[in-house]
Amino acid sequence: MGRFQDKTALVTGAAGGIGAAVVRMLRAEGARVAAADRDVSAVEAEAHLPGNLLEPAYADGLPAAAARALGRLDIVVNNAGVITRGKVTETSDEDWALTLGVNIEAPFRITRAAIPLMAAQGGGSIVNTASCWGLRPGPGHAVYCMSKAALASLTQCMGMDHAAQGIRINAVAPNEVNTPMLRTGFAKRGFDPDTAVAELGKTVPLGRIAEPEDIAEVILFLASDAARYVCGAVYEVNGAKAVA
Repeated sequence: MGRFQDKTALVTGAAGGIGAAVVRMLRAEGARVAAADRDVSAVEAEAHLPGNLLEPAYADGLPAAAARALGRLDIVVNNAGVITRGKVTETSDEDWALTLGVNIEAPFRITRAAIPLMAAQGGGSIVNTASCWGLRPGPGHAVYCMSKAALASLTQCMGMDHAAQGIRINAVAPNEVNTPMLRTGFAKRGFDPDTAVAELGKTVPLGRIAEPEDIAEVILFLASDAARYVCGAVYEVNGAKAVA
């Protein structure tokens, strides 16, 4: 029997690198999963909840939709995210709205809606995907760093506020991860993704950047009963690489 037998989970960003790994690994360990993303047609899950996280009504309604589809809601993984590059002076209003909308407003809305559902059933676990870059900002990603710092702080506050309801709220903070989003970013800047990933790996003390499964494993730990006394924590998963 898997760690998540008879458990249900909502995962946002389910079609992306980390999200897809989380969905796959949760289901392999017995969970029934509701997958949320713009397009979830290629994601194997018990429920598909496509939509745009920038739409408040969609984000507000996701936990209830997942609970209706699955029968209850035990786990929420707020994994969806976008990376906006550039200094403040290079950041457009559109960049600002997209980054804050996906990286902080959507997790806020989803968590706010999930907490009453979880409290009514006796508890649950919420895991947010923050970033090392939010804890120790690097150059050239001003709004991205700000949004992930806000998510880490929100996680810590909510962890304290809702622990007494049996709801554990934590975050994982990765550094670079070998995802389609990272590779697309390299390609857009004129780099060969394979070469860029290999070169980036040389800057990591462990010798490589993270694979999606490396991050997903920690998310599953935080969502599981093995982390029953972990609450309001932000776990760095960075291969010992400092933000530069």
